[in-house]
Amino acid sequence: MFETDATLFDPDTTKIPVDNGEVFTRRWMVEFILDLVGYTSDRDLGSLVIVEPSCGAGAFLDVIVDRLIESVQDRELDIGGLDLAIRAYDLLEENVALSRKTIMARLEDTGLSPEAAERLAAHWVVQADFLIDSPTVGSADLVVGNPPYVRLENVPTDRMVAYRTKCRTMRGRSDLYVGFIETGLSLLRPGGVLGFICADRWMRNQYGADLRELITGSYCMDTVVTMHDVNAFEHTVSAYPAVVVVRNEPQGTATVIDAGATFGESSAQEAISWKRTSSQPSIDGDSYRGSRLSGWFEGRNLWPGGSPQTMALLTDLETRFPPLEDPETGTRVGIGVATGCDEVYITDQPDIVEADRLLPLLQARDTTSGVVEWSGRHLINPWDEDGLVDLDGYPRLRSYFAENAGKLGRRHIARKRPQTWYRTIDRVHPGLTRTPKLVIPDLKASANPVLDDGRFYPHHNLYYVVSEGWDLEVLGGLLLSKVANLFVGAYCVKMRGGCYRFQAQYLRKIRVPNFRAIDPGIARSLAEAFRERDVDGATELASKAYGIDDLAWL
Repeated sequence: MFETDATLFDPDTTKIPVDNGEVFTRRWMVEFILDLVGYTSDRDLGSLVIVEPSCGAGAFLDVIVDRLIESVQDRELDIGGLDLAIRAYDLLEENVALSRKTIMARLEDTGLSPEAAERLAAHWVVQADFLIDSPTVGSADLVVGNPPYVRLENVPTDRMVAYRTKCRTMRGRSDLYVGFIETGLSLLRPGGVLGFICADRWMRNQYGADLRELITGSYCMDTVVTMHDVNAFEHTVSAYPAVVVVRNEPQGTATVIDAGATFGESSAQEAISWKRTSSQPSIDGDSYRGSRLSGWFEGRNLWPGGSPQTMALLTDLETRFPPLEDPETGTRVGIGVATGCDEVYITDQPDIVEADRLLPLLQARDTTSGVVEWSGRHLINPWDEDGLVDLDGYPRLRSYFAENAGKLGRRHIARKRPQTWYRTIDRVHPGLTRTPKLVIPDLKASANPVLDDGRFYPHHNLYYVVSEGWDLEVLGGLLLSKVANLFVGAYCVKMRGGCYRFQAQYLRKIRVPNFRAIDPGIARSLAEAFRERDVDGATELASKAYGIDDLAWL
């Protein structure tokens, strides 16, 4: 056990310090989560084991106990014998005492003696560290709660080491709730269910990669309810919360719900009813939208965000089409050269070094019109196809680099590799200059693919696509369309001003039809739309190539 400030680690909060650190989950939200996981009084709850890993003052326990009592009374069972029905944890003695006191009062109201109520409450609520002292693997039917939201580096060092040792998904600058999800999942019996409300950052950042891989490899992602603007807590916080429901069973359909600021108790009940009983694939309520997905996103890669309809469309496209980068078509995504010192390696003087040490350099500013408008800048290239050139064979290049040795030598890569102090950070492959390619600027509000027919080398603020199979103008039409934007926008973090990051990792998320399967007329029209920079036309044509019937979500 370790002692910690409650404002850094309070077990029934969003873990964002507000006043004394306690930000309690509203009762209607607890009811909503318990409904989602199926802990409802119409079931024989006495036959189940439910675990609450961070009970705090009892926001979840209050509702759990009420539902258990109702279920037991309906079946005329003895609640006093259900020692294993609930297992709740908390680090803080005062929270454990308060939760036990509340439970005892409820049990005594059922006619249980004070002694029996005290004994049962002591069985149900224990002071312990859930990540270290959790129950036996595979011993729970349900795990529910609001796990701590604390940066792992804010935990004392010895405890942090213990957590990382116990929970393999707590990598990098992780948050504690990642370990709570992993540990909670390990407790589930076959068919068991975990339901948490926590920050959703792990779905779309690096430190969540191992947890995403664990879930998609061994569990079923059942439901995600995004609630960034919902008043789910007693205090206002900025924690980007979402409700996640994960089942210990093979992946089947999944439900995604995007809840708006006015989402409340009645909306929650309506959403539950749609999820349980309706055959409609989607719903558009006054304060939320929801869709059923045919499956979930695989592997450790980022999970997309966006409206439920967008995610449903993405799921369908990812099921039916291969990724843009594909060895079968020889299609590859790359990034232009990072020099580490542009003021030395980029020049507009064509005679400053030997002619064969200059490559025409294409920068983002040269592509803004949608066609290449070269500024006349060159890359001073210290590489050939075999590696770094010998400066003794290039006296003007040697002299130029010597004049700039101070600037080049201060770079990290030069200090790390002093024998190759004049190299650019990235290796230059001169053959890329002669290769036709689509170049795509990084920061843009929408995709702006531009065709280089094989004359330029791209700078590091340009990404490029080369292909052996595609007609690049046809592919350019697909990438110009809003379908490509749909993929990138769902996976990337939108920057200030509404710009997307058209980086390689997001471009590789784009799915494309088989180029041989596209109707020749559609292909010709896509190429024309690309040349004309006709986004709407490209989008309409792309939708036909993808078989998308409804363009409303593009």
